[in-house]
Formats: sequence, C-alpha cells, structure tokens
Amino acid sequence: MNPDQLKILLQAVKGGDTPVDEALEQLRHFPSQDVGCAQVDHHRELRQGMPEVIFGEGKTALQIAQIMRAMTDKGSNVLVTRLDSVKAGEICIQFPTAVHYEEARCLTLEQKSVEQNCRGTILVVSAGTSDLPVAAEALITARFLGNRADHIYDVGVAGIHRLLARREQLCAASVLIVVAGMEGALPSVVGGLVDKPVIAVPTSIGYGAAFGGIAALLGMLNSCAAGVTVVNIDNGFGAACAANLINRM
Repeated sequence: MNPDQLKILLQAVKGGDTPVDEALEQLRHFPSQDVGCAQVDHHRELRQGMPEVIFGEGKTALQIAQIMRAMTDKGSNVLVTRLDSVKAGEICIQFPTAVHYEEARCLTLEQKSVEQNCRGTILVVSAGTSDLPVAAEALITARFLGNRADHIYDVGVAGIHRLLARREQLCAASVLIVVAGMEGALPSVVGGLVDKPVIAVPTSIGYGAAFGGIAALLGMLNSCAAGVTVVNIDNGFGAACAANLINRM
C-alpha cells in the first residue's frame, strides 16, 4: 500500500463511504504478512517509497509465486531480480501478464501505473557488452521505480573516443550509474566529465587477477574523481535504488 492508496482509504472512512470493518480488512496484513516461506512487507512502499522486491536467487519458483500472490492480492507491482529462465517460465504460467527480461534476469508484473515524480533522467553507462546483465538490471529497476531511464552500452576506456562522443548525453543526465568490470576505470573517467552524482557498479567480469570483481571494486573505491560512490559487485539493483532516491529528492 502506497501513501496515495492509504490517503484514499482514510478519506473514504472519514467520509462514511467505507465502513471501519472493511477498512480494517484491507489493513489486516499491514504491515507484514506471513506466507510460510516469507514475511511479505506490505508497509515498505509507504515507509520507503518503493515496494518490496523479491530476490529470486536461491528461492524456488513456488516460493516466488507465493510471495508474488501476496503482493498482487494487495494491488502491488512486483519486481523479481536474479531470476533464471527456467523459474521465470514457470512463474509466467501462473502470472500471464508478467514480463521476463532475460538479459537483466528480472521479471516485472505491473498492476498500476507508477507516477514519474523525478527530476530528470537516470543514465546507465556500461563499459563492455559483457557487463550488460548488471547494467540491464539497473535499467529495468530504475524504470520499474518510475524513473525516466536510458542507457549507453560498450563505451569502456579501451576506446575512450566512444565515451567522449556521448558527452552531451552524459552531461544531460541527473544521475549516472556506471557499470564496469576488469580494472573498473570507467566511473573515474565519467566522474571527471560530469557535475552529477555517479554511482559506480563493479562487475565480476575479467581475467584471473580481476578476482571476480574485487579489482574493479577496489579501483572504484580508490577513484580520484570526487563524488563517485560505489555499490557492491554486480549490484545493479542497489545502484538503481540509490539513483531513484537521488532522482526524487
């Protein structure tokens, strides 16, 4: 339940259009609901401005479906992250209106429109094609949360001219999510070109000494570009959530 829905319910009770018992029934599982495998946080959207999101990795399709059912019964939109194609296929049978984004490993089910109450555009910038799954996760999440979001792919520092050719688009964004593996240099370069918040996302892409993203993470944490912030390895979702909060301030 989001703030607008709660206001409508309270106004209906105040005006006598909705009986108190009916309102109580709507709030019965507020703030959380026990579905056996999870405690679904129906209060999160009211508290944080964005609904609970389901992390699909490690959960069975049945468990994910149970959580989704609890959320859809309350009229909530649903985002599932880190979802493989097999489980996504099973879930889409039960929820035919759900949309699976294979590259992003995400699934969304939208029952209501999300107001675009944002200052500008979130721009997702990725260094290489191999970084696309993490970048796509960030892009889908940002749009799901009601942001205008765009992307620039394959503009890593190995061919810096590709990035510089998009400088106008970089400077026009309100927040930038910069995704890179290997040595993780791209966020420092972008951070030196723009006067907007830059959220760096290290990916686990790279040869042996990349250590599954540790090299990129350390490179980004040691960025010489002032104002670059860093999220965890492969955490496109977390970067998008942070960008969403900044873009709505």
